Amino acid sequence: MESKLPISLDWSTQEVIEVIRFFEVVEKAYKGGVDRQSLLAHYRRFKEIVPSKSEEKQLFKQYDEELDISSYHVVKKARDEMTNIIKMERG
Repeated sequence: MESKLPISLDWSTQEVIEVIRFFEVVEKAYKGGVDRQSLLAHYRRFKEIVPSKSEEKQLFKQYDEELDISSYHVVKKARDEMTNIIKMERG
């Protein structure tokens, strides 16, 4: 999946890299599965960079619409389920 990743000009280069890594992990949940602990660790770092819930929603929306996925549902599933692998289905 090729996509335009939502980034902010206010972020440092390292922060941009870490946000991109988070979205790559979200994508992996749809490509076959991703380690739950890794996903949650990337999300925690994402929240350090993007603490605002409204900004998070805006970034998720930009990314999700392009790829027809749901970052929110990936994170929610990782929080709610205790399985080691988080795997999402499209549709």
